[in-house]
Amino acid sequence: MTGRFGVTEFSAASDLEVVMTRAFAAPRALVFDMWTSPEHLPRWMGPAEWTMTICEIDLRPGGAFRYHWRRADGAEMGISGVYHEVTPPERVVSSESWDGWSGTLNTLVLAQEPDGATTVTLTMRFPSQQARDAALATRMREGSSEGFDRLDALLAAHAR
Repeated sequence: MTGRFGVTEFSAASDLEVVMTRAFAAPRALVFDMWTSPEHLPRWMGPAEWTMTICEIDLRPGGAFRYHWRRADGAEMGISGVYHEVTPPERVVSSESWDGWSGTLNTLVLAQEPDGATTVTLTMRFPSQQARDAALATRMREGSSEGFDRLDALLAAHAR
């Protein structure tokens, strides 16, 4: 297994890339569904103090997606993007832009491990080192880890 359960590993793989890796104790098809379904995604994606209010997904090459979050104090944030490749349950390639930020090219790979677990690797390619560094200076690590912790709990509840 590549990742460790309960730990989101981050690396600046190059001047333009950030790679997140996390292992989940669930089969790949279930993790893929939780990651790509508007029924499940709002229940886990994003920082703990934010609520996803919009989750639109047209999961096909050329299809668009839009996520929008709101915090109790009224702050809002959103992401829009387009899917370039969708290969269930193993791979999704998309471009996305956070409102007001430069876009990224994201490659999500879900690897089924021999023990039945799934290792998720998300590679985000930024247009410049400056854009990558600006993203790393946000709460990206904490927010992603908080979301993945909630995904762990949902996967465990689904397995019962």
